[in-house]
Amino acid sequence: MAFTSLFFCIVLFSIVFAEENKNARVFNNDRAALLTFVSGVTSDPGNVLRSWTGSSQVHFCNWTGITCDAGRDSVLELDLSGASLHGTISPVISKLSRLTVLDLSRNFFEGEVPREIGYLSELKQLSLSSNLLRGRIPFEIGFLLRLQYLDFGSNRLVGEIPTSLFCNGSSALEYVDISNNSISGRIPLKEECEVRELRFLLVWSNQLSGRVPRALSNSSKLKWLDLELNFFEGELPFEIVKNLSNLQFVYLSYNRFSGPLDPFFSALSNSPHLQELELAGNRLYGKIPDNIGNLSRSLVQLHLDDNKISGGIPPDISNLVNLTLLNLSSNFLNRTIPHELFRMGKLERLYLSDNSLSGEIPSDFGNVSRLGLLDLSKNQLSGFIPDSFSSLSQLRRLLLHNNRLVGMIPTSLAQCINLEILDLSHNQISGSIPSDFARLNSLKLYLNISYNHLNGPLPSELGKMNMVLAMDLSSNNFSGVIPAPLGNCIALELLNLSENAFEGPLPDSIGKLPFLETFDVSRNRLSGKIPESFPTSSTLKQLNFSFNNFSGNTSFPYLNIDSFLGNPGLCSSSIAGMPVCKNRRKKNLIPLPILLTILVIATFLMSLIPVVFKSKSKRKFSKIFSRKLGCEEDEEQERKEQSYPKISRQELIEATGGFNRSSLIGSGQFGQVYKGVLKDNTRVAVKVICYAKAAEIAGSFKKECEVLRNTRHRNLIRIITICSRPDFKALVLPLMQNGSLEDHLYPGDGLSRVDLVQMVRICSDVAEALAYLHHYAPVKVAHCDLKPSNILLDDDMNALVSDFGIAKLVKEDVEKIPMDGSPSVSSTDGLLCGSIGYIAPEYGMGRRASTQGDVYSFGVLLLEMVTRKRPTDIVFQEGSSLHEWVKSQYPHKLEPIIKEALKTYAPVTSPTSCSTKLLHDMVLELIELGLICTQYNPSTRPTMLDVAHEMATWKEYLFDPSKRSIE
Repeated sequence: MAFTSLFFCIVLFSIVFAEENKNARVFNNDRAALLTFVSGVTSDPGNVLRSWTGSSQVHFCNWTGITCDAGRDSVLELDLSGASLHGTISPVISKLSRLTVLDLSRNFFEGEVPREIGYLSELKQLSLSSNLLRGRIPFEIGFLLRLQYLDFGSNRLVGEIPTSLFCNGSSALEYVDISNNSISGRIPLKEECEVRELRFLLVWSNQLSGRVPRALSNSSKLKWLDLELNFFEGELPFEIVKNLSNLQFVYLSYNRFSGPLDPFFSALSNSPHLQELELAGNRLYGKIPDNIGNLSRSLVQLHLDDNKISGGIPPDISNLVNLTLLNLSSNFLNRTIPHELFRMGKLERLYLSDNSLSGEIPSDFGNVSRLGLLDLSKNQLSGFIPDSFSSLSQLRRLLLHNNRLVGMIPTSLAQCINLEILDLSHNQISGSIPSDFARLNSLKLYLNISYNHLNGPLPSELGKMNMVLAMDLSSNNFSGVIPAPLGNCIALELLNLSENAFEGPLPDSIGKLPFLETFDVSRNRLSGKIPESFPTSSTLKQLNFSFNNFSGNTSFPYLNIDSFLGNPGLCSSSIAGMPVCKNRRKKNLIPLPILLTILVIATFLMSLIPVVFKSKSKRKFSKIFSRKLGCEEDEEQERKEQSYPKISRQELIEATGGFNRSSLIGSGQFGQVYKGVLKDNTRVAVKVICYAKAAEIAGSFKKECEVLRNTRHRNLIRIITICSRPDFKALVLPLMQNGSLEDHLYPGDGLSRVDLVQMVRICSDVAEALAYLHHYAPVKVAHCDLKPSNILLDDDMNALVSDFGIAKLVKEDVEKIPMDGSPSVSSTDGLLCGSIGYIAPEYGMGRRASTQGDVYSFGVLLLEMVTRKRPTDIVFQEGSSLHEWVKSQYPHKLEPIIKEALKTYAPVTSPTSCSTKLLHDMVLELIELGLICTQYNPSTRPTMLDVAHEMATWKEYLFDPSKRSIE
């Protein structure tokens, strides 16, 4: 018995010892493999690999991007996505034998995909997307029998898809993305190689050809099919899609599909969840069948453009009641626009351009209240422009060019307050431009009314369009002088006034436009000298002054004679082909009687000097001292600020009780903010710049004044007035009774003052403000210091972005971030470009301020609002950040964060009408959006325009229960 027990103990000890040895080998192998892998990788300073190359005492399971098993013996997940890593992927990665997740996406890895990855038998998720990888997809990838998720998208891969990817006896594969490469050949999916779990197949933007494999019909769980931008041919795969009842997104655009639409639409009627269908850029022909009305009621986007479809638009299309985008442009459609089209009340974008549609523009367009883009260009439409467009409060782009429209420009268009692009060119519109038309001062991008029969003088009110980037008024019959107020359109980059009947001098103010690049006044009757502001402009590149009556000496070192033809009075010594100016010196003798008269008058005036000097000097010195003691530094500044009421320092002292501490509502690095009441009972916040810092941040103070003066948006703080003296500087702003967002996120009693619905509205307001600054302001602005304390809340809890002290005016070339990571000119200009925790990582490498930096700060703000953790909390000061901490919890460890957010932001007044699931999903969306906005590589972040659209969608869902009817 004793012998048996001893034998059992020896065997047990041997097993345990062998297992420990095995674990030790795995431990040592994994650590060695990781160190070998990182030896071939370089990163930006301070990157995530800092923890890998630091102290040798740190366990590799604590390295950034590593997730280990419970025993901390082996690596299960390696996630270094978006870390700006350079180098090659070492084959030694295959030594991580228990690896289940390998994510190296959104980096700069080069070379080939190591075939050794195929030996990671436990791998379930493999993502190498958005790198610079070349070569073929290794055949060995097909050895990964447990692989569920494969993403090789956006690389430089070539060759064919290996058969082993789909035909390996495994049914685990759910997600395949090899899009945006140069893959050729066919999709190697055969009948005997079923992929029944496949839900996503994305192969867009490659060189794939042939027919869509019939075996795909066995993948009945398929939700997302994206084959666009390839060379697929044959009829649309109706026999395949009729078995795919779970389809939600089908993208087949820009291939070589041909045939009619009827069979395909019939097959798709079996897909009740279909949301987006894109068939553009193929060789489809025939009519749009009536069974289009049998497609899913969930359909929100339909693209049939750039085909050979003929006939009329069928009335049954109105059954698609949830459609927000319909694109039928570039076909052979004819007949009139059917009235049934206007039953689709959710339509936001409608493209019918480049067809042969005829008849008048229906006035029923005014009933489609959400319409934001309407393109009816390049048709045969006739009649008048309907007044009903004035009902479209959301209309941003109206394109009616190249039709047969007549009549005058309707005054009612001025009521389209959100219009960004208006193109009425190439029609037969007549009359003058109505003065009310100039109320379209919100026009931000493009105004084109060229090639019409418009006449009369240009209204000077056009100068109020100070946000428009391009203005084309050419080829009309406009007359009179060119109004000087056009020089107030400070955002203009293109101005075309050619082929009209303008006369008189050319305004000097136009040559001073700060961003004007293209200017054409050819074929008019202009006269006089070309103002010096044009040849001295630093932005003008293309000019045409030809066929006018200009005269005098001119000098444009970068132009040739073609820009000045037909002006016989012009001469130049620097423009080849133009007459050289003669040096004429005439002795103009003044007649004696005139000379004597001048002397008598001069003597008389000199005798008055002693009498006048006293009063004049008194006023002069009074003016000098008023500059020192008043609220304007010089006459130029005074002219700029004449629209603001003047206020003295004494008035501000009285309004704030002598800047008493009881009036103090905020304090920062460069000064304090006091609340006060002006004499007219206006409640204000007075931002006083610290005298010791005044000289240091004089430029910052002027920048904030300039930004607030030239930007107008409901979610940007407005300026009431300023007081600027050498020894005292202050901004006077409206007082926000609800304080700042920081007051509500971190109240003294710890109880939140906002609920989830309010939080989404606040985030949406901030996103809209930034989208305006980045995309629609007269000059693009990067805020550079977005944080909760700079977001103020008015009486209705609407958010207003404030504090533009370090805002930067940026141009497009500044936005281009070097892909090699090389620093550009410093962004700081003597000031830290933001607040610690909110500063984009690229600023630390000396890159210029950009709109992408604001996107990063907004992402931090989202994560902060959800987690209620400051980016500067002690937990994030040990080599981590708020972004990295949240990302480490994503996606499987987020539930506690979401539950805490739902608890913290419970309704503060009455219960919300939103379901718990909807609120749960909303918090998850906010987290995901925050992570996307805070990606390390600025080029992969979304624009604030995209972010604002996403936030607006959530706000609409939360505030209007009717929008949730189709959830």
